[in-house]
Formats: sequence, C-alpha cells, structure tokens
Amino acid sequence: MVMACALPCAGLAAEPQERTQLTMDSGRPRTPEQVAVRFEHALLGFRVLPEEQKIEGDATLEFIALDPLPRLVLELDHQLGIERIEIDGAALPPSAWRNPEGRLSIDLPQPLAKGERVRARIVYAGKPRVAQKAPWDGAFVWSKAPDGQPWIATSVQGEGCDLFWPCIDHPQGEPLVVEQRITVPAPLVAAGNGVLLGVDERDGWRTYRWRAQSPNTYAIALNIGPYEELRGEYRSRHGNTIPLHFWHLQGRGPQARELFGEFPLALDFFEQVIGPYPFADEKMGVVETPHLGMEHQTINAYGNDYEKDEYGYDWLLHHEFAHEWFGNQMTNVDWDEMWLHEGFGSYMQPLYLQWLRGDMEYHASLLKMRAGVANRFPLVSGKSQVVEAVYSDEIGPGHDIYFKGAWILHTLRGLIGDEAFFTSVRRLVYGRDDPAPGNFQPRYASTREFVDIVNDVTGRDYDWFFDVYVYRPALPQLLAERDATSLRLRWKTPDDLPFPMPVDVRVGGRVVTVPMDGGQGHVELPADTHYTLDPHSKLLRDLPHIDAYREDAAARAKAAREKAGEEK
Repeated sequence: MVMACALPCAGLAAEPQERTQLTMDSGRPRTPEQVAVRFEHALLGFRVLPEEQKIEGDATLEFIALDPLPRLVLELDHQLGIERIEIDGAALPPSAWRNPEGRLSIDLPQPLAKGERVRARIVYAGKPRVAQKAPWDGAFVWSKAPDGQPWIATSVQGEGCDLFWPCIDHPQGEPLVVEQRITVPAPLVAAGNGVLLGVDERDGWRTYRWRAQSPNTYAIALNIGPYEELRGEYRSRHGNTIPLHFWHLQGRGPQARELFGEFPLALDFFEQVIGPYPFADEKMGVVETPHLGMEHQTINAYGNDYEKDEYGYDWLLHHEFAHEWFGNQMTNVDWDEMWLHEGFGSYMQPLYLQWLRGDMEYHASLLKMRAGVANRFPLVSGKSQVVEAVYSDEIGPGHDIYFKGAWILHTLRGLIGDEAFFTSVRRLVYGRDDPAPGNFQPRYASTREFVDIVNDVTGRDYDWFFDVYVYRPALPQLLAERDATSLRLRWKTPDDLPFPMPVDVRVGGRVVTVPMDGGQGHVELPADTHYTLDPHSKLLRDLPHIDAYREDAAARAKAAREKAGEEK
C-alpha cells in the first residue's frame, strides 16, 4: 500500500454506509472450516453497471478438504444480496446458507471426507461499498475520466476481498488459480490480473477473460476505463522474455510513454539485486487509476499523475512494483507481519537510487524516511492482527512498517555485509538461494523465518538484533561519556535487552569500529580531539533532535488546523 495521498481522491460517497466490523476487518483468524480447505480455483464473473454503481457477481469456487468438512465458510459483504448457491451443480435451499454479518456459512448436502473436492457457485448482486478515500479506505471508486466516460477501480487491502467477491479474507486464503470474466459496457476496457485469454463482444457489452496464478486475495482487482494500451517486451538477464503492459487514459500518451520507459530499468534493478521477476510468464502490468495506487499482482494500480520526485523517478510506480516480490511472491503469514511487505518494499527505493546514482541519494532518501519514524508500537506484536490495526498510527505501528522497517534493513545490511544480507533476502523471497525462472512458487513467510535465515546465512545468532528493533517500540540509545583519555560507550535498550551492536566512531581523521561486547565499549580519545558517533549513519538509534523535530512539526500542524477552523 502507498504511504500518503498525493491527489484528490475521487468517487466519494455522499453518506456513510452501513458496515459490520467483520466485513471491515481483514485478516481475522480463519475459522476451523477455512483452515480445513485448500482453495484450488476461483472463477469470478463480474458484470459492472457504471450508471447504477452496481455489480452482478457469479463466483464458482473449488476447494479440497484437508480434514472432514461439514460446511464451507467464506466472507462476503452482506450488502451484496445472494440470489442462489449451488454445490457441485445442485441448487441449495435458502435455509442452507446464512450471511448475517458478512461471514457466509454454507451447509453441504453431504459432509466431505479428507481429500474430497467441492465446487460452490454463488450468484449475488448489489451496490458494493464506495471508497471514501481510496486506497486507504477500501472499496469501489466510481469516477469519470476527463472525457466523461466511466473510470472505475477497486482497492481493498484494508477491508479485504469480501467487499466484492466471496473469499477467505486472510493472507493465507489465496486461491491457486483465479479466472475473471469482467463484463463492461463497450467500448470500455477491463485490465486484469494475469494473462488475457480473450475478449468477447455482444449486444453492446465486452467480456474480458483473465487468468492469474496464486494471487493475493486483496490483489484481485477491477480496473475499468477508456484505456489505451502500451506494449513491449523485456529481455531478462535470466534468459526469459517478460511482457510489458501499461493501460493509460486516452489523451495521456506522451506522459505514459515516458513512464513506460522506466519499466525495463526497474525490472533490471530488481532482477539483479533481488532475483527473477516472479510473474514473468504472465506480465509486468500497470494500469492508471482514479486513486493513488496499490500492489495488485501483475496489474499494479497507478494514480500518481506522472509526477516525479526530487530524485527524478516515479517513486509510486517503483514502490508498488516492489510488492511483486515483497507481498505477492512472498506473502506474510499474518497481517501482524506486514513490515515484511512494506518495510522491504520501502527499502527498495533508496536501494534503487544507490544502484542507479550512488550513495548520496541513497542516504538522502533514508534520511527523509528517518524523520517519519514514531516508535510508539512494535513492528510485530506477536499476535494475529487485522490490517486496519497494523496500518493505524494510533493503535498500531502505522507508518513505522514502512520507514522503520526500511531503516532496520539498512542497519542489518551494514551489520552483516552485502553478501549475507542479499542472500538472506533472496532466500526469504524465493525459499532458496538460487532462484531461476520456473524453479520457485509464491510462498508465505514470517519474521521468525527471516531471523532464522539470517542466523543460518551468517552462522551467528542475531536474535538480539530483531528482539530490540522489531519486537520493541523504543529505539536503543547510544550513551557516550568522555574522560581525559577515552570515550566510553554504552547501549541502553528497552527491558535491558542485550545489544552488542558495533559502533563506528570518527576520531579526528580516522574511523574506529568499537566492538561493544556486552553492549559496552571504549575508544582512546586524546584531549581536545573531536569525535563523531556513527559518522556514516549506519545505525538506527534514538536521536533526540529527530524527536524534537517531530514534536515541533506536530504542534505546528495542529496550530494550522485550528487556525483554519477559526477562519471558517
């Protein structure tokens, strides 16, 4: 997900909509029935009616029972009325299903034994929720392109897939294969996940048929508008060819072509530094949307209005594209582990700048992130969380999953070195050290797994590093005391946790690395000699001047809001 709104958000609803907490939460613990199935295939039919802001859905879902199963349990927003449910082709009586709060329970005609398959067809329709502020408030965006034609998008990371299709709304609820049949009024275009199988047109309607493998549940997206398409190919350093596609609004050809020109460079960076593009047999796809952006697998939403930042590239495109590796290829096992998506994805931007232009822009980008680190909540709480809690700055880590996460990776890289760092990241993403096209599959991962990988790759125990940085909110403090002949250093950590982090000290014109065994160390320091702690900014640590800046900025923003309110 993106970090801040750069454009006016289109498609606002006039009135707040009725909602249930179950529907608005994404990532609640799966029910026993959901744990007991493997989601094999989803065929999702959508007829989209722009003038009515309505959808007609027809979903056929196939599961294999991993344990004996008396019923299916899914999630579907109760605002979407269910017209019919069939099991293996036979219609069920309405008494066989219930969906009062958005958790759809379907009694099977006969309980399934372990290993048996079941196919459920769910026909439904209604007006789906309208996003108040997409993509941070998930749902549909019903907008208009500059020429007045319908421009429609979905963005449901925060609230989940159940806002418009029946699913298991949990990170581990991914179907192995998803096919979409998206029917829209001609001549609108529906850009989708995966590979385009064909387009059928009849009676003023177009049906686009798409097929994708192992997509994230929230990555399934509808993107509909008066699009033009740019196509190309990228010859990978791994020997395969990757299709490139960009669907942009009509009349924006020059800007779109310039952005399209960034695709090969971004691909080359990720393939060289991390590993093969995970969905090369489908496409690298981007679609222009009326909201800022979202990491929809192989069809990333882009709404940054072609604006480049001070570093001369489109950070939004790059950030969302990073999620193809950190989010879509490697998916966290629980939303509590969301820093594995956002922290790694955010670190890719300064890393890209270092790869592209050098160290100055790398450090400048990281310094900008450092000012956003709040340290109010740990990145990982150790218990199952819903998405909204994790992304909240008030009750969860919020922006820290981006900025603090990126800084943790920067510090880890400096500690263990480039070879061990990138080997560890590669193994986390692919489950192996030698990924090549065709020898890996999308996978789930956790922070504990990453810690174990780092320990295995380095041959050392770095649990202490993650215990302080990931599982505690407060940053370690580096205390320095000077006497006549030396400088004594000591780490102060939350809960007095061990923290043997080495510290570089510049003494005059030379840099000395202090080992800090037991969290303490010292360096000889002649009288009147100037010293600088951590002169190359390798360490994520408590910095009072950053805290003072944050407090002052917050006070000034509050005063500005109050003044604006008085002037109204």
